Formats: sequence, structure tokens, C-alpha cells
Amino acid sequence: MHKLGSVLLEQLLNADHGGHSGPRIACRGGHQAEFIDYRTKQVQTILGAVRLRRAYYHCGECPADAGHGLIPKDQELDVVGTSFSPGLRRLMARVGAREAFDLARQDLAELAGVVVPTKAVERVTEAVGVAAEAANDAERVAIRTGTAPALAARSRLYVEMDGTGVPAVPTETQGRPGKAADGTAKTREAKLGCVFTQVHFDAEGWPVRDPESTTYVGAIETAEQFGPRLHAEAVRRGLTPATTTIVLGDGAPWIWNRADEHFPGAVQIVDLYHAREHLEAVGRLALGSGTAAAQAWVAARRAELDDGDVDVIIAEIRKLSAVSDPHRQDELRKEAEYFETNKFRMCYKYFRGRGFFVGSGVVEAGCKTVIGHRLKQSGMRWTVAGANAVIALRCRLLSNRWEDLWRSAA
Repeated sequence: MHKLGSVLLEQLLNADHGGHSGPRIACRGGHQAEFIDYRTKQVQTILGAVRLRRAYYHCGECPADAGHGLIPKDQELDVVGTSFSPGLRRLMARVGAREAFDLARQDLAELAGVVVPTKAVERVTEAVGVAAEAANDAERVAIRTGTAPALAARSRLYVEMDGTGVPAVPTETQGRPGKAADGTAKTREAKLGCVFTQVHFDAEGWPVRDPESTTYVGAIETAEQFGPRLHAEAVRRGLTPATTTIVLGDGAPWIWNRADEHFPGAVQIVDLYHAREHLEAVGRLALGSGTAAAQAWVAARRAELDDGDVDVIIAEIRKLSAVSDPHRQDELRKEAEYFETNKFRMCYKYFRGRGFFVGSGVVEAGCKTVIGHRLKQSGMRWTVAGANAVIALRCRLLSNRWEDLWRSAA
């Protein structure tokens, strides 16, 4: 069936006499390029290989760096600089974004009868990812200038952000401090953000995330670069001054700096479960890991945390700071400062009374599904450019915006 289809496709594609448009056509520089001859090119398609007959034009007036040759048919069929058809590139990018490149090659052969090298899957996936990021950039410009359509505003818009390490090749981590035993870095941090809406509550009064409302953005970039990316996505999703916006995250300062800059007036909530982890850390530091005293202390503080009595927690931590070990004293001081800095983001009784989510589990799960499942498998090492290309594609896929990418390309 594929072989027959490729024969028919080849005849169809060559039915226009190679895209010949007369003895001369306008070139990119506004000159007149002259027809020279017909040239053939083999293109791999979903149905198999086809040979294209294309009219070749030459312009002697264009500078050498602009290119003298012009093949209109390659532009028409979107095969300039590639031997893979747009449809096949779409398949290669989709499977390459979902799984390791060699597994993607195997699945293409098994499921679609398409035989291509592993390296070709990698190159095409990354090239399409670069195009996806270019489309993202163009969309952000349109959003910033007010020329892009936005979705209808919902009553509550949640914004979450987090970071996760991506294993990188040595050239990408050279000179960067990290958590390895020798103090060097083996990873680069990818920032991930998600936006979702919430209108309804379950029978017990807990908030329920709107089905299929979660969209993702992400890249290996600085927090300052990431902020506008996430803000543009929130605007696209319906952020307005009248929207109740809730920013959720752990206690990392970069998150709240971005929230202050891009989401002024938003409700800021520290993930409750991160706050509880900090209480457990205090118990281990001051009273010993797993001891009855530590468990009793943490249980009492958790009840206070749920009630939003953070000042009480801070006072109780400072009572414990008189331990003999200077290192533990310093760590306890840092824990007290963590709660002091974030106490207005820990009013959990009030937040729950208003029906807000108090956990950032959506973005934490996103760090695993969007980034971890594809970029953090055993033996993987990425360049920043390659990782960002795949992250761009995975954000599109898992945000249900894959079709938007190809629609905009068309």
C-alpha cells in the first residue's frame, strides 16, 4: 500500500512540470533569475521515497552569501534544505519528543514502516523544536503588543513555577558550581511553569482543577528570561486585572521575585507540603531523626501551620536554636528565616477558607512528565540548545497545542 501510494504521490508532485514558471522569475533580491535546467531530488515521505523534478533558476546579480540558486518547487513543498517531507518531519518530531531518539527510530519503523537513521530523528526533532520556540517567541511578541487572541478569562487562574536539573554535556557546565562531590555542576536547571483554571469544587468543598486546562512553558534559561515567558502564557490564558490570580510555588526566592514582577496583586501561596518538610527538617536538626521528641514537636507545629499560626512556629524554632553544634545552629536560623520570609504566604486556614489550592503539585508533576520522563533518563547528556528544543515540543504536546504549531507553520 505504501509503495503504491509513493508511486502515485510522485506522479502527482511532478505533474506541474517541476514548478517551471517561464524563462525568468523574480529572485529574493528583486532581480531576474534565469531558468537553467531541471534537477532531481529524492525526498523521504510517510509513504516512502519519491523523486522530485524541479526547475532550477540562477541569479548572477545576487551576492554569493545570499545564494545564486533558486528552486521554487522546494519552497512550495517545504523541503528547502531537507530530504524529509513536512508530514514525515511532523511524525519524527512527535516521536522524538516523546522518547529517546533511537526508540523513536524503532517505533517509526514498526508502526509507520518509515526507516530513517537515529541521527536523522534527533536532527529533525531539534529543528522542529527550534521552529516551535520561534513560534513561541512570535506569539509572545503578539501578546505583548495586544495583537494575539486570548482565551476567555476564568474566575480563578493559577500560576505555578519550579525548577529541575537536566543532565548536561561537560561544555555546558564548565565553571558552574554544583552539587557534585567536587563542587562542580553536572546539570543545568530548566525552569517550568504551568497555568490552569479552577471554577468548581467537589462534594467536600475542595477545589477541582478544570479538566484539560493545564498548559506548560519551560526552558533552560535565567529566572529573568523565564518570567516574561510565563506571564505571556498567563495572558494568553485569560489573565486580566479582574482575574483572581494565585501563584503557587516552593520557597525559592526567584519564584516570588517573578511573582512580584509579573503578577502584582496575585495571591502568593507557599506549597503546604514544602512547608511541612521544613518543619520535619527542624525536628531532625534539633531533636534527632525519628525520635519521639522530634515527632511530637513536628505534630504540634503542623497543627499550627494548618491554622496559619506561623509566628508561633517561628518562636518555637528559635527556642531550639541553642543547640551545641554551630552548624545545626546555623541551619535552624535559616529555617526560622524561611518561615519569617514566607509567613504571609502560609495563611493556610484563610486560603482554604476561600477555596484555594495550597499545593504546587501540578508543576511538580510537570517537572517529571514534561522534563524528567524525556530528558533525565539514564545516560542522557544534553546541550542547552538540544534540551530547549525538546522542552519546547513537549510543552506543546502536553498542553494540547501540537496542532497549533503546525497550523501556524501552514
